[in-house]
Amino acid sequence: MVMPLSLLPSPRDIRFRVPLALALPMAVLAGWVMDLGFPDRDWWPLALIGAGLMILSVRGVSFPQALLVGALGSFSFYGIHIWWLTVYLGLIPWVALVLAQVFFFSLGLGLISLVWRYSSAQWTSLPGRLLLVPALIAGAWTTREAISSVYPWGGFAWARMAHSQSESPLAPLIAWVGTSGFSFLLLWLVAGVIAAFTERRLSADSALTVSAAGLVALLVWPAWPIQETGSLRVLGVQGNADAGLYADYNRGDNLRDHYAVTRELYDEDVDVVIWPENASDIDPLRYADAAAVVSEVSRELGAPLVVGAITKDGDESYNSMLLWEWDERSGRGVARDQYDKIHPVPFAEYLPEREFFYPLAPALFSMIPRDYSFGERDTVFSVDGALAGIAICFDIVDDEILWSIMGEGADIIFAPTNNADFGRTDQSVQQLAIARLRAIETGRSVVNVSTVGTSAIMDPRGETLDRLPVYTEGYMIQDVPLSNTLTPATALGRNLETFVIGFTLSGLVVAMVSHRGRVQRRESAPRT
Repeated sequence: MVMPLSLLPSPRDIRFRVPLALALPMAVLAGWVMDLGFPDRDWWPLALIGAGLMILSVRGVSFPQALLVGALGSFSFYGIHIWWLTVYLGLIPWVALVLAQVFFFSLGLGLISLVWRYSSAQWTSLPGRLLLVPALIAGAWTTREAISSVYPWGGFAWARMAHSQSESPLAPLIAWVGTSGFSFLLLWLVAGVIAAFTERRLSADSALTVSAAGLVALLVWPAWPIQETGSLRVLGVQGNADAGLYADYNRGDNLRDHYAVTRELYDEDVDVVIWPENASDIDPLRYADAAAVVSEVSRELGAPLVVGAITKDGDESYNSMLLWEWDERSGRGVARDQYDKIHPVPFAEYLPEREFFYPLAPALFSMIPRDYSFGERDTVFSVDGALAGIAICFDIVDDEILWSIMGEGADIIFAPTNNADFGRTDQSVQQLAIARLRAIETGRSVVNVSTVGTSAIMDPRGETLDRLPVYTEGYMIQDVPLSNTLTPATALGRNLETFVIGFTLSGLVVAMVSHRGRVQRRESAPRT
């Protein structure tokens, strides 16, 4: 008789097991500790410690138990980490998004529990337990991150383990392996430390030595060399315009606030002016009064203005950035280029399956009165001989947008955003941390300009050139480096992530099938 895998006896050689009564509170604690490792606390070692506690909490538990442990642990982590969603939207969207992440996270920890059970029994040598099994555990975590980052409706790529390390000395690794690869390396280290300290064949001193060697290997790995090719003199303006997608405000507040800061700077010599997402909350393509304001800015500064606006094309609405420039020949300002956001944020900038969801909560979903269309234009602007990649708000988290920007030859990245809907929460600094990692990952300067903050300019190595305090009108003027460096992360794109997923799933399948074979041989062996 052949039993299905789910009914097979579990391997009995996991040396260290965590009872369920301890695993549940351990996972809840782990979620809280993990969050402390992300901005704004930014105590980055705690993200790794929290992840270690989470991984350890499912060592030796069954798959259904691991799902329960994962549900509690992920609710603890995401419930704290994305609390900013409640500022204008309230509890219901927060609960919905947290539960969506709980679903994926639970499956991820369930996968890790299977790796602990079956892979530890398959690869019993010391190298197998200290290297291969931890690699499969790291791969299971990374697989969960990869899937939840793209599914459903484009996914939620926030709060990946890599995002906790923007201020860490490990951050330069992201230029070699990309975001998913960086998460994998971090979790491989964490799982390796756990394996070392729970391996009976190693003394405590030996386990400490092995763990220290792994950390040192990552710390001493060199940063990818950056070749600068010139610079752009950039003026970034933060108007302190508290007018987001959901906040109550008077039409034109954003435009007025950013104009008020900029008009005091007409004597400056700059190559480009950057205003944030929705900085012109009156569309200059349709309204002459808004066009007159942005045209004046470009004319007086003698530079193009990159400005956010909600544009229309027939019945279609777009979250757009315009490259607005004063044309001397015609004596008027014109939009030289336009980027329409390719991936609007679901349940914020559009309502997926509106016919289904709207009747469930009409009052809530009335806050999304229109669905922004999906843009189809390219992601770069030509500015003073350089190519600037454009990433509007959550675009900076989207791997697909990033590789599109790099594939189109960007020398620098502009990341205009509007964080007003999230108030004085951690959201803006979490986003800024991701932007800094993107700078290192791509070898490109990133100009992150927000309506209310956090605005900052980072060079291709992730060093901060300038930064503005939140909820303060201000500006940044910097000679920002350009680069055409090809980092390994850019060259790899999603290929490393795909390899990690394939490696993890095939490794687990091999371990489980081998275990079934051993059980069948044991059952068919003659009894004496």
